[in-house]
Amino acid sequence: MNIHEKYMNRCIQLAKNGLGTTYPNPMVGCVIVVDNKIIGEGWHKKAGEAHAEVNAINAVKDENLLKKATIYVSLEPCSHYGKTPPCSNLIVHSGIKKVVIGSIDTNSLVSGKGVAYLKNNSCNVIVGILEKACKALNKRFFTFHEKKRPFIILKWAETKDGFIDKIRTQDSDNIPNWISNSYSQQLVHKMRAVEEAVLVGTNTVLNDNPSLTARKWFGENPIRVAIDKKLKTETSSNLLDGSIKTILFTEKNQKNADNIFYKKIDFDKNIPKQICDVLYKYEIQSVIIEGGAFTLQSFIATNLWDEAYVFKGEVVFKEGLKAPKLERKPVEIRSIIKDTLCIYKNI
Repeated sequence: MNIHEKYMNRCIQLAKNGLGTTYPNPMVGCVIVVDNKIIGEGWHKKAGEAHAEVNAINAVKDENLLKKATIYVSLEPCSHYGKTPPCSNLIVHSGIKKVVIGSIDTNSLVSGKGVAYLKNNSCNVIVGILEKACKALNKRFFTFHEKKRPFIILKWAETKDGFIDKIRTQDSDNIPNWISNSYSQQLVHKMRAVEEAVLVGTNTVLNDNPSLTARKWFGENPIRVAIDKKLKTETSSNLLDGSIKTILFTEKNQKNADNIFYKKIDFDKNIPKQICDVLYKYEIQSVIIEGGAFTLQSFIATNLWDEAYVFKGEVVFKEGLKAPKLERKPVEIRSIIKDTLCIYKNI
């Protein structure tokens, strides 16, 4: 590992502190180095607040050192006025002359303009240090801006014999058939606290009456999204309690209610694509598709997914609703007590 990679790794570490809190902004880390010693560091904590470069520069106790410093930043410094002034301007005005960048920002508002500004103001700029890792850090942000859709995570739990649910009867309605253990369930809530939205299909809403919150983990609750073609969801359901922003996809014309937004789509056309288009317009950068089996399989069939988390429990149902099928091998397998977590990537 060379010296640039050493400090870019630190930028990535710092940036991860903003996981789940920076939307719609990317996660960014920054360190300032003089004579192989870090004299300031920072990360972007929340949209509307100071960017990583600002926090790092403000952390430097002796401003005179900036003239001989190298600044490392995991993502190209911004060059436009938004809720905060441009960081590329701040770098130039601070006197820093050497800038090392992990990856270019593909957001059209930036996309090379920050680098151009720095170079035009006599800065020595190096781009592409640990570029792959820096892009992976902001996979949600890059997917949103490059593919014009959210980063899509599929998630389900299946039994040892390959079922996602039991056959429902009137007596078993609204009683969840747990497959995964409490540790796996807590991990799912951690995922909800990180991603911007969570989506389920009609049957999941009607059968389980889910809250779709991150109540078992510290963090923000995700935006709730559900497919409800005929608007069968009871007004007394957890989904419609108005406590969290909720989007319902339906074939009907329905007026929005308090914190509830109804979006009419054509159920005879590509449903996952229409959903992605609407979520993109809402500027939602990531979504977890949690079920049911038909909804999950529809995203798989249209190849609209980026990662999949499949929790395999020790439970056996013998019969029921078959789990979705992914025709590929997992890139990672984890053990969560007696559960097995298989992680897939659509690459």
